Amino acid sequence: MLQFPNFDPVAVSLGPFDLMGKTLGPLEVHWYGIMYMFAFLSAWLLALYRSGKPHSPITKVEVENLITYGAFGVILGGRVGYVIFYNFDRWMSDPLWLFRIWEGGMSFHGGLIGVLLAMYVYAHRIRVPYLALMDFVAPLVPLGLGFGRLGNFIGQELWGRVTDVPWAMVFPKAGDPAGIARHPSQLYQATLEGLVMFIVLFWFSAKPRPRGAVGGLFLVLYACFRSLVENFREPDADIGFDLLGFITRGQLLSLPMFIAGFGLLGYAYYTERKKQLAQKKAAETASIAPQ
Repeated sequence: MLQFPNFDPVAVSLGPFDLMGKTLGPLEVHWYGIMYMFAFLSAWLLALYRSGKPHSPITKVEVENLITYGAFGVILGGRVGYVIFYNFDRWMSDPLWLFRIWEGGMSFHGGLIGVLLAMYVYAHRIRVPYLALMDFVAPLVPLGLGFGRLGNFIGQELWGRVTDVPWAMVFPKAGDPAGIARHPSQLYQATLEGLVMFIVLFWFSAKPRPRGAVGGLFLVLYACFRSLVENFREPDADIGFDLLGFITRGQLLSLPMFIAGFGLLGYAYYTERKKQLAQKKAAETASIAPQ
């Protein structure tokens, strides 16, 4: 059994400041905010690298706008998704709560929808195929997910279920009786959704693939990894299990992702195969045409 490290959620505290006779501050920078910064920074650097490849749908000068659109999609979609998917009743009783982002609450699935919509707008703006742009974006995401889960770990959020495995950890904020330890599920997610998914997608996208294949693989991998870790993560106290006494909200929301990703992979390779057969037929026809 491990004891949770005594992290201070505030990474940097500046001030207080005296301005024209008034005391302002202190200005506090939280670790979770720093993890968001690392997430967007990693996406930006990877986008710059990938935009230099011959098969990239965007140029280096378009990367900045791409990241800006993506950031708005993540933040707005993540907040709206959290409110709708996890706290709809609270929103109905307090509509302005949606805008009080500082009180916390973001949803990956909502953020995904936000990014999908933002990228659709951006693809239309720069006139590139939507699926090609999403194939470009997909490998930029996992490292950001990993940083986000590290932020959850530092902030003692979304801890795991009670267990007696050797690496079980006591989370003081869980409010458990002394000696009760839990899975550090945030680290499981950081490893699978962050590191492992990044390695697989980065390798897979290093060579030209059928349009839609990289995005489809992202959806399948995330759905599988998220559904797996949900078996070790403590369900939200106000929600519990949604189905059959063991299926969580996160698993239900991941099911459409898996179906869509599997379908997109099938569509990508079917379309590519159809294109190759058409090219082969055209070449055969040309070879037997009278000279």
